[in-house]
Amino acid sequence: MTSEAYERPAAQEPYEQELSKARLEDENLQLKQAVLSHATIDQAIGVVVVLGGLAPGRSWDVLREVSQRTNIKLRHVAELIIDWAQTGDLPRDIREELESGLRQAKCRVDGGDGPL
Repeated sequence: MTSEAYERPAAQEPYEQELSKARLEDENLQLKQAVLSHATIDQAIGVVVVLGGLAPGRSWDVLREVSQRTNIKLRHVAELIIDWAQTGDLPRDIREELESGLRQAKCRVDGGDGPL
């Protein structure tokens, strides 16, 4: 057998190149979004650290709990908390869960038996 038997038809190459390019562009976009999302969450953790006097790890737990209890994506909860730090406006359900989470986290840090 010659190497010609294994060569792909030339007509498929441009299509495969376009498909590969589209996949790479999609992956690039996903990575950019992940970096932005991570930065947003880190900023919100900082707000919770300052607000609650908690360590960053515990603040992450509080944000995660707020997200789970309100059924709102973590990134969106983080955006709302950052906006709140700037404007003073926070949706009631997020505020209530955040306050609850901070109380529970403080109890645990102070030696209480809070569930967080």
